[in-house]
Amino acid sequence: MTEDNRPANLSRRLSSLRLFVIGLVVTIIALGLALIMQAIAQPATSTPAEPVDALANSKDDCVTCHRRTSPGIVQQFGHSTMAAAEVTCRDCHEVKSDYPGAVLHEGTYVLQQPTTARCQECHATEVAQYYQSRHALPAYVAYAGSQDLSPQLLAQYEAIPEGSYAPDKSRNALYALEGPDITRFACETCHGIGQPGADGSVGQCQGCHLRHQFSLEQARKPETCNACHIGPDHPQWEIYQESPHGIAYMTGGHDWHWEAEPGTLKVTDFPAATCAICHMSGFGASTTTHDVGDRLAWYLFPPISERRPDWQENRTQMQNVCLECHNVNFIETFYADADKATEAVNAWVVESNEIVAPLKEQGLLTDAPFDQPIDFTYFNLWHHWGRTAKFGAWMQGPDYVQWHGAYEILNDLAELREIAHEKLEAEEAGD
Repeated sequence: MTEDNRPANLSRRLSSLRLFVIGLVVTIIALGLALIMQAIAQPATSTPAEPVDALANSKDDCVTCHRRTSPGIVQQFGHSTMAAAEVTCRDCHEVKSDYPGAVLHEGTYVLQQPTTARCQECHATEVAQYYQSRHALPAYVAYAGSQDLSPQLLAQYEAIPEGSYAPDKSRNALYALEGPDITRFACETCHGIGQPGADGSVGQCQGCHLRHQFSLEQARKPETCNACHIGPDHPQWEIYQESPHGIAYMTGGHDWHWEAEPGTLKVTDFPAATCAICHMSGFGASTTTHDVGDRLAWYLFPPISERRPDWQENRTQMQNVCLECHNVNFIETFYADADKATEAVNAWVVESNEIVAPLKEQGLLTDAPFDQPIDFTYFNLWHHWGRTAKFGAWMQGPDYVQWHGAYEILNDLAELREIAHEKLEAEEAGD
């Protein structure tokens, strides 16, 4: 290389170096801007915003006192939508001195537990719907019977679809046999949701809407229904857990919009069904209801299921919910198959009645309830396994249709046949 070429080569090298440095700087700036834009678009979520406490600056006497004596209640209510709407403690608790159930408290009269009549002052539609539901008087009558209802409450009960079904005597008999020391913590805990109050109103809204936050999320989540809808006679919670809907909830429900505005729910809020979505929530073309039987076509709780009075309209309301996720062919096929399963269980219960009928006709069964092993077998067949099989079919729980349902029914039928045969043979032999 000659000396004449050296300046030109050096110039080219410097030019390449400048281009490299400029490109490096541009790249670093672009990456920095990208990181800044990403940070702006996706703010940190490690420290979620604190919920607003509507009572934070309250000087109300109730709030001030209960902050000392029961701070948890004040904390819950302060973060509720009711407190945000300026509903006060007095609006729910304070009553006149002669109000049924009123107690003297700090110079005024209050209800320690507000009744449905108090809720009705603001939630008239919801209470009216609830009064027509199985959660109202039918729940209470199922264990306590209707004999102590006032004429007004009896008329209200008989106007409810479930009111046409007198409570099964064996269930009332169990309540009497077990006694109040047990039933206080058993039957009454769930069925008390429909207990009449001293003021003549019916029910306990707090059975589903836990005090004092009254959270939409809490009321909507299946775990709330799990408090009562569980066990061998109505295992809806267990069935839901193994169903496709339940699996979707268990694996992805933490991302669903539990606090979405009522009446506006869409599949983007709830990609799969919950208890509330199917039976209560405004979803698709079906509006919100507090009548949990409003979308059911069958009475599934009695020994032999029958269609509800408005079963066709009820079915349409439920299918409106189904149509948000499923096509018409799937829904129609599913309903036809579930109808057949319900009728098949009915046939087994009819068969059990036919097995026991000769024993009743010949006086081989006593009038006393649950004093012989056959009484329990006969009862379990429909009350436990028959209902479980029907619920399992309609809620897509195969294990509960089969091993906790149909199998147990067949087992009890075999046992009933054997017991009946032995009793009839002994009668013929004069033993």
